[in-house]
Amino acid sequence: MKKLFAAFALVMGLGTTVAFAENAISATNNIVANVNDFTPIEVKDLPQPVQDALADAYKDFTVKSAAVEANEDGTAVYQIVLTDAEGKESTVKFNEKGEELKDNAEETCNE
Repeated sequence: MKKLFAAFALVMGLGTTVAFAENAISATNNIVANVNDFTPIEVKDLPQPVQDALADAYKDFTVKSAAVEANEDGTAVYQIVLTDAEGKESTVKFNEKGEELKDNAEETCNE
C-alpha cells in the first residue's frame, strides 16, 4: 500500500510540475511580446523630422525597413534598419521630433 501511495504521489507531482512549467513559459512569451511591439511601416510614412534626420546623418546609408512603437504616454519611437555600402545592417531609433535615441543594447551606425 505504501508503494502504491508513493507511486501515486510521484505521478501527481510530475503532472503539476509540467503544468507550472507551461504557465511559466507562456508568461515569459507574453513579456517578450510586450517588449518588442514595433509595427512595420513604409519609409514614406515616417514623420518629416525623422526623414530629415536620416537624410542628414545617414545619407550614405540605404533604409531597409522602418517600424513604429507607440508608447503609453502617446509618443512614438521609430526603428529604422539601415544598410551601408558593404551590406552591413545597423539599427537606429528616433523619436517623433527626429532626435536619435541612443540604445546601448543595439549597434548603431555611428559606432
